[in-house]
Amino acid sequence: MSLAFLIPAALAALGALLIPLAIHLARRSEQRPTAFAALRWLRQKPKPRHRIRFDEWPLLIVRLLLVALMALLLARPVLHGGESHAPYVAVTPGVDLAKARAAFDSPQARWHWLALGFPEVEAMPDAAHASLPSLLRELDANLPEEVALTVFVPERIDHADGRRIVLSRKIDWRVVPGAMPAEVAQKAPAAPTLIVRHAPDRAAAARYLRAASLAWQPANVNAKVDIAPIGQPLPANAEQLAWLSAGDVPTNVRDWARNGGTLLLDVGAHLPLTAEVPAWATLWRDEAGSALIEGAAYGHGRVLRFTRTLTPQAMPQLLDATFPQYLRDALEPPPASPSRALSGEHDPLTGGTTFPISPRDLQPWLALLIALVFLLERWLATSSRRAVAP
Repeated sequence: MSLAFLIPAALAALGALLIPLAIHLARRSEQRPTAFAALRWLRQKPKPRHRIRFDEWPLLIVRLLLVALMALLLARPVLHGGESHAPYVAVTPGVDLAKARAAFDSPQARWHWLALGFPEVEAMPDAAHASLPSLLRELDANLPEEVALTVFVPERIDHADGRRIVLSRKIDWRVVPGAMPAEVAQKAPAAPTLIVRHAPDRAAAARYLRAASLAWQPANVNAKVDIAPIGQPLPANAEQLAWLSAGDVPTNVRDWARNGGTLLLDVGAHLPLTAEVPAWATLWRDEAGSALIEGAAYGHGRVLRFTRTLTPQAMPQLLDATFPQYLRDALEPPPASPSRALSGEHDPLTGGTTFPISPRDLQPWLALLIALVFLLERWLATSSRRAVAP
């Protein structure tokens, strides 16, 4: 265990220790001589030597300590070492704790939940779901490499990566009966709300998008579709926009898409800055395999485009009953990758990077100590038992 300072140059502030010393020297209690007439005939005795004398020793010591602690606070002290090397046992929420304790008998072991904050098993784990691989990587990075790590997991784990976890140490991976807490039931995704802006010559094409948008809504909902000419401003909550106009897409529409919107373009529209758009991916094909809608990432959002004019002659699928569903599938973001795996086939591998253990930051404790010393200094400085008040 060793003490270090992140900003050792700040220790120069210890020179401020001279300030309390100077204050106590300048304001120490003085003896004022009083002249008596009857004593003026006495032989004058030699004056005693002047000695440096400090009054109120407790107050002076406390003030010196306060200044020294402030200088240490500025230097940002940290403590290296001192970590426990006792075995560490991480229990996944949902595992029967009694069975886990029966399977691992070690009086020195530290038992914690494999959950956010790694609480001790005596406390309830956080109900928020977290990625099990992320928790294992965090635990592996925060424990000294000499610590033996044992992990109890149920037979099936959720929030798993697409590949096995790689850690810096070999861990004791134990599969026991149980199940991770059930996910909170997810509501069915709401139907997309497609905003349509069209040029005068694309008014007929907008009708097909309006019909598709109405088909997405529940039967008991009296929905309206926002369809207007291209000069009409977008609503503040717009998330999906169909831009039916030939030529360059306006700057404000491109910026809206970069900031997270989904932009569906007419076949005649094009983005002037084509370098921002990677290779287009086909999102919908016809029976012959030709692309009908293509898509690509665009900043923080997405951009899609029709490859044909929205007329029944060029695109017969507009009159098909499946057109609303295909269009909705293209507009909605891709589904998340599977995250459920069998624990017996997902035990971590070794060979990961070993990270140095972060030192303990002593600033919070030092700040608390400074506050207590300051209160003591104020009590001594204002105490009625003091003879003087330097």
